Amino acid sequence: MSQSRLPNSPSVSSSRSSSFTRPGGFQRPESPTLPPENEPRSTHSFADSRDEVPTSPYYPTHPIRSLPDANVSYESTSFHEPKSRTRSKSRPSVPSSTSSIHKSSTSSRTKSSKSYKAPDHLATAIEISTTNAITTPAPAAGMYWSRTLTYDTMIWSKPRTVHPQYGPPPCRAHSCTVVEKDLGYGKKSHQLYFFGGGNGPDYFQDVYVLDAETLAWSKPDIEPLSRPSKRRAHTSCLWENKLVIIGGGDGARALDDVHMLDISKPGQLKWEKLETYGHPPPARGYHTSNLVKDKLVVFGGSDGHDCFEDVHVLDLKTARWSQIELDRKIPRLAHTSTQVGSYVFVIGGHDGRRYSQDVLLFNLVTMSWEARKVYGVAPNPRGYHTTVLYDSRLYVLGGYDGKNVFDDVHMLELSACAYLPQITNFEIDV
Repeated sequence: MSQSRLPNSPSVSSSRSSSFTRPGGFQRPESPTLPPENEPRSTHSFADSRDEVPTSPYYPTHPIRSLPDANVSYESTSFHEPKSRTRSKSRPSVPSSTSSIHKSSTSSRTKSSKSYKAPDHLATAIEISTTNAITTPAPAAGMYWSRTLTYDTMIWSKPRTVHPQYGPPPCRAHSCTVVEKDLGYGKKSHQLYFFGGGNGPDYFQDVYVLDAETLAWSKPDIEPLSRPSKRRAHTSCLWENKLVIIGGGDGARALDDVHMLDISKPGQLKWEKLETYGHPPPARGYHTSNLVKDKLVVFGGSDGHDCFEDVHVLDLKTARWSQIELDRKIPRLAHTSTQVGSYVFVIGGHDGRRYSQDVLLFNLVTMSWEARKVYGVAPNPRGYHTTVLYDSRLYVLGGYDGKNVFDDVHMLELSACAYLPQITNFEIDV
């Protein structure tokens, strides 16, 4: 099996001796499955899209389109014009008497305009008007991208949680799994199960639960000796009231183990390691996994050296791994894979050479890749983002491209493919 080598990525040994230094002098063992923890630059830059950006020592650079800051002042909107078109014509001279009379008031207005910031909705409109290129209109049956105006139809909020002392510490690359419980009489409860993750040199192995209705945190008691090793960049899913964890990295090496946590009895929580057989995938992190009935489809990822393009299926009933023979080799890590009926939509990620903005479709019936034309202006190439399916639309939030951290929201309108979520009567034959 061939893989794409990660250029410029740090080499990783099996020991924790290798480390790198952050700008502040902080050191941590290099992880086989994590991007560098140096301070990324924000995408909100006034730089022209043609300006060069520093090359990342970990991932290759690629041209990106810089976006204006959401807090741009009215006076700063000169970035609409390319630098080559900067006006050099001077303003007509003003009589000295008039100039002296209005000197203080002009200075006051200039100072005020610099500190005045445009409202969020205006800044967003400016951003979209300067970043969305003119594209061919999408046909009625075509899938197309559009930029989501969060100030209008969607509103961000940061709810205040209860018992935050029982919540997780600041971390990233953890897993979050939704658990729905039937309370009877047509009522349901929803909880979010957080596991693992890390912050700098620290890796975690704890489970935290957030009640979606009461917004209350809790930390369930779990038998300590049964816990999986500390990790992040793993995947998780819920199968038959069991939280299933696959792979990840612990800072020294990538992992390939599978663990299950039965949450049907909250007072008797205990992890169990699933002993698998067959053809398991190599150890990896930053892969994706999609649960299709009793089978878990694992795609891509990295062990810190190689970017994988393989697809493996784990039958959770029999604990047997199977590798799928593919007609195309598409390496990916730090991507998202979202099941839409009998397809998995793979968006973005890193292919071992550069970050991607592609939309790939994997057919779960034929177990093969399919090409579909997507219209509109795609999000900037990125990885480590989030994608969710809602109302026959895929929403993409945030991400990272080796230099910039994104906070934008994009929507992929499925259009003629909107019927796909209704396709559920199919089996994965491996």
